Amino acid sequence: MKNLTMKKFLALGLSAVMSLTLLSGCGGTTTHAPETKEPAAESVAPVESAPAQKEYSEMTIEELKPLLQTVNSGKLTVATSPDFAPYEFYAIDEAGDPHIAGFDMGLAAYVADFLGLELEIVPIDFDGVLMELQTKSVDLGMAGLSPDPKRMGIMDFSEIYYLGGQSFVCLEKNKDKFPDLASTNKPEYQIGAQVGSIQVDLMQTNSPDAAQIQLAKVTEIIAELLAEKMDGAYIETAVAESYKINYPELCVALEVPYEAAAGSAIGVQKDNPALLAAVNLAIKAALEDGSMDKFVAEANELASGEIIEGLLDG
Repeated sequence: MKNLTMKKFLALGLSAVMSLTLLSGCGGTTTHAPETKEPAAESVAPVESAPAQKEYSEMTIEELKPLLQTVNSGKLTVATSPDFAPYEFYAIDEAGDPHIAGFDMGLAAYVADFLGLELEIVPIDFDGVLMELQTKSVDLGMAGLSPDPKRMGIMDFSEIYYLGGQSFVCLEKNKDKFPDLASTNKPEYQIGAQVGSIQVDLMQTNSPDAAQIQLAKVTEIIAELLAEKMDGAYIETAVAESYKINYPELCVALEVPYEAAAGSAIGVQKDNPALLAAVNLAIKAALEDGSMDKFVAEANELASGEIIEGLLDG
């Protein structure tokens, strides 16, 4: 068994950024007081109004750029949880230095460039990503988010950019214990999922009688599985397969149906329709020009090497 701490550390960190200028403003119309038989009244001052939300989706990126509003002028601030390879993690280069990587991060850079903004990455626990969006402290959340309807009160969702799946994971030597999802539902089993994730819902649905454990990071779940302190866990399929590359003791045992929110989307700050429309245009471009396929391929390759999944020290 490989030593988890060689590749998976917990800590805090922030990635580097590039810089461009954000333009702001909005168009408007002028209204006047209606005619009246009373003494003439002063005309109403011109009122500026932004386009109705449904109109943003019809705009080009050049039309949207002057309307963009972000938490930090000129920057696109993106929260992510770097314990989720191949979506986001730290890759170790030849000099032994970590840099944030993953196909979410490739797409984040693409979106920032498409919008003409400087990218600022905020690494944080997954639950923190949701909180940062809820408090409107960041512009976007990119952490393999599924567009769960229960999250729509705290964020808006972009179009789907990656179609993934859900899996039940256990140790390879224990896979015969779990021929189907019904077999996971036993009081003697310790079953896990990441706090705040849709996998918690899957665990509660499919393993309601099991002892349920929620942990902040996927790295912690993997550590518990490898230490045999947990019998199984619900993990996003691409992430589970990435961990299996580094830990062949693991088994992606079962496919878990989940039709409510198939695929991954970008969480967008609530009630920011110009930003939402611009992000959707960027996703569309990345899918059409092949960039997204490139980001996924590069992330999978990096994830098979030396990596750190979690927050960096200092």
